[in-house]
Amino acid sequence: MRIHKVHQLHKERLARSSKPFNARGANVNRCEFCQVHKDHCICEHQPETTSNAAFLLIMFDTEVLKPSNTGKLIADVIPETHAYLWSRTEPSEEMLSLLNNEAYQPFVVFPEEQIEDKSLVRNEVKVEEGKTPLFILLDGSWREAGRMYRKSPYLHQLPVLSFKSEQLSNYIMRKASKDHQLATAEVASMVLDLFGEQDNARHLEHWFELFREHYLYSKRPVKGAERGMGLKRLIEFRTNLKVNNEI
Repeated sequence: MRIHKVHQLHKERLARSSKPFNARGANVNRCEFCQVHKDHCICEHQPETTSNAAFLLIMFDTEVLKPSNTGKLIADVIPETHAYLWSRTEPSEEMLSLLNNEAYQPFVVFPEEQIEDKSLVRNEVKVEEGKTPLFILLDGSWREAGRMYRKSPYLHQLPVLSFKSEQLSNYIMRKASKDHQLATAEVASMVLDLFGEQDNARHLEHWFELFREHYLYSKRPVKGAERGMGLKRLIEFRTNLKVNNEI
């Protein structure tokens, strides 16, 4: 299993906690990496993929500690995923250097309606030749993400990648979402789709589905045909992908 930046950030944040983080399900005996119950650990199924994209997760302070956080799933699928804790007054120098690195073309993934300067808004990904797109996700609740953007001047001049309402509606309908809200990993899947990496987008969708399924196993028993469907669909997807790549 590959240890990535989100795993490392989680470990670092735990190390400086003065008291245990008591999220829902705090008494569950979790895997330290995938954060589901050890009896339902999914780490052995971690994807092995390649991508021409990079992601930067700027995480609200306690977000990385939440077992339900899906930012780690992005790092599981996309090898070049960077992760830093957000600080209003002391942003990471390493993170700022990454944003200023000429090898990357950064895009902040954020709702258009919250952007005052509409000239920054993009609805498609156009990357200069020789550069790697760096998709920046503000990982927290909607309120926290809004605050992170407003209080981070270094983000205000960057292009903002925003999805049209019909794109969001189509995705939500396809996923049969009930609350019309997307997890961070689901947003990343839409970004990959827009960038043209449909296979990675579908891989992340299946990985998210498997995580959600196994995460729920620790909250309620699942029996019958419903149990194991996430893993079955992931294996079928990988098998079909391998066959298609060999044709």
